[in-house]
Amino acid sequence: MRPRAFKITSLLAAAAIALTACSPAAPQAETKTLKVVYQKTDSFSALDSLFQSAKQEFEAAHQGVTVALEPVQANDDDYGTKLALALRSPSTAPDVFYEDTFKVRSDVDAGYLLKLDSHLEGWKDWEKFEEGAKAAGLGDDGGTYAVPLGTDTRAIWYNKKVLTAAGVSVPWEPRTWQDILDTARKIKASNPAVVPFNMYAGKATGEGTVMQSFYELLYGTGAELYDADAQRWVLGSQGFTDSLAFLKTLYDEKLAVSPAEALDANVWKKVFGEWLPQGKMAATVEGSYTPSFWQKGGSYEWPEYGQDMGVTAFPTQNGQAPGGVSMSGGWTLAVGAGTNDPQLAFDFLATALNQKNSLAFDIASSQIAVRKDVAADAAYQGANPFVKDVSKLVAVTHYRPATADYPRISAAVQEATEAVITGAKSPAQAAAEYDTAVKGIVGDAKTVVK
Repeated sequence: MRPRAFKITSLLAAAAIALTACSPAAPQAETKTLKVVYQKTDSFSALDSLFQSAKQEFEAAHQGVTVALEPVQANDDDYGTKLALALRSPSTAPDVFYEDTFKVRSDVDAGYLLKLDSHLEGWKDWEKFEEGAKAAGLGDDGGTYAVPLGTDTRAIWYNKKVLTAAGVSVPWEPRTWQDILDTARKIKASNPAVVPFNMYAGKATGEGTVMQSFYELLYGTGAELYDADAQRWVLGSQGFTDSLAFLKTLYDEKLAVSPAEALDANVWKKVFGEWLPQGKMAATVEGSYTPSFWQKGGSYEWPEYGQDMGVTAFPTQNGQAPGGVSMSGGWTLAVGAGTNDPQLAFDFLATALNQKNSLAFDIASSQIAVRKDVAADAAYQGANPFVKDVSKLVAVTHYRPATADYPRISAAVQEATEAVITGAKSPAQAAAEYDTAVKGIVGDAKTVVK
């Protein structure tokens, strides 16, 4: 019996050796790569710092996973275009990406964004986000497709030294549009070399034209761009024409920058980097993120900005309630619908937006926090001298219509402002052309005359 047992044992040993020769010597960790796409500009590096920190933290906690950061060097509009092109192909689509709030619904309709509801249910941090901010990531079906990074407001930023030199008392608090024009004319008379009051206009500054200019005017008249209850775009609005007429007055009287400067996509760099710090501009309408350009580490460091600058609400047309008006937007992080590992991609998103990373980003970019724990943090509250002032404007703020049609409507508004400041059309003509454009975009059934 022993010889047979030996033979069987030998065969089993040989088989084991053969299997060993065909198998890895030791189990290897599976390697995965997450592609992360976001915007980066010469004057906006806070986002790059956020993702660099998240990458380091995430890779340390996920052996075998590489986070491939792919920053896109571009302004807001060009970034949106390049992102849209990348999202169209599975070979170029990112796993996680930086998404403007006004693009969320159109990109959901296009099938680019992953629905996050099931992932958010297991994320304890989600309850720390403000309910109002969460709406920025909703699709038409009520599901959540993106998570907010932060939000913002718009206000008038003014150089106190320039106003004082022109005999304007500070703090300056205009109550009506006429107050703005009266002050701008006084500044121009005092020093013709100074730009009295800047408001963006035209297609070159893209969404900045509507968010930092036209909408402060439109919503300050009591009119609206979109009737959310009726789900129709508003046409024939006197407020729309009045808003264009105000811009025409600013540009015709040379109270703003020249039309040629307004049609330069990089005009904002001169606003932040030259004109305001050097006392060559009295005031501009800009976002709550403005201090991020001037604070230590910003693109245009200006140590005296806290003392030299002031901020105030943009007034309603005739001083009617609520007295001021602002606009809020913001950006989100989203997961690509075609990601190979939805849970892993969401986990990276959650890492990027945890309390530590959100706090650092909101301080560096002068964002209004959307996490309650960040908003309550002493470091956030003391980040710059204007945090409290710009945060108060949330009480009078408005939001862009969250519809898939909105990006094209916004472009039509920009075209109307450009036609007016260049003298190509009167405010009434430009408003009528806008109405025609909107009908062509959405159809007569989705419009209402008010």
